[in-house]
Amino acid sequence: MQDYPNNAAMLREHFESFLPHYKGSMQLHLAAEYMLDASFADHLHHGVLPLGQEYLLVETSYMNAPVGFQDMLLDIWHHGYRPVLAHPERYMYMEESDYAALKAKGYDFQLNLLSLSGYYGRRPKQVSEYLLKQGYYNYVGTDLHHLERYEDYLYDMKLTRLQLDAIEQLFENNEQRLDA
Repeated sequence: MQDYPNNAAMLREHFESFLPHYKGSMQLHLAAEYMLDASFADHLHHGVLPLGQEYLLVETSYMNAPVGFQDMLLDIWHHGYRPVLAHPERYMYMEESDYAALKAKGYDFQLNLLSLSGYYGRRPKQVSEYLLKQGYYNYVGTDLHHLERYEDYLYDMKLTRLQLDAIEQLFENNEQRLDA
């Protein structure tokens, strides 16, 4: 986003310097989430860090769609990437018809798992439940930055068997498509 002076080259450099110190068993991949704002076109034209080979994780403001939103999504396609909208349940400006229209155009959605816990409020929880039930999500992730802040929500989260089954499929999608 405009407020953070990140670019692909700088992030690659930091990632490469981190790898020799990493002792975990999980395989790490470098990717980035991009804010669809006035600086996005520069990122797209100067190099981005996709998820896998073809997926580009993007987000918008929670309150308003960016100017030229649909054009930005098309520009991503034209650069050879498939847009993945991060946490669309948190976009207050979207209605059911907006989600349906985006899915009809072939855009992917990533659920923020914490939305189902109510952490972001009642509306994102309700919308995430709706989108999950409709089968609109393709992937699952979190904005988990500090476990302590979210821990109670994670432990207290109540999900139905259908929701758990759907989320399990999203995790499988993460592994199959994004690690390619």
